[in-house]
Amino acid sequence: MKRLATAALAALIARGALADPPAPLKPGPGEDVTSAHCNACHTSDYIVMNSVFLTADQWKAEVTKMRTAFGAPIDDATAAQIVAYLAAHYAAPAKP
Repeated sequence: MKRLATAALAALIARGALADPPAPLKPGPGEDVTSAHCNACHTSDYIVMNSVFLTADQWKAEVTKMRTAFGAPIDDATAAQIVAYLAAHYAAPAKP
């Protein structure tokens, strides 16, 4: 799946469909899974952009929304990996 998503993005970039390549994600456990699944529909720029706003719980809600409202083909185990990665690397602090 990662190769397919990466190949699709590379093809879009080569054709000029994307002006800039997506922002690289921070390295860590789950980065490859997150990149492969999230970049299949949108660039990782959305992750970086929203990292200043979304808490760990809100990232969980976002992943759930992507699965339920937008039909992202992500199973429960993969969703858990993505949520854990986003919470560890891109979550804003929870407000008291």
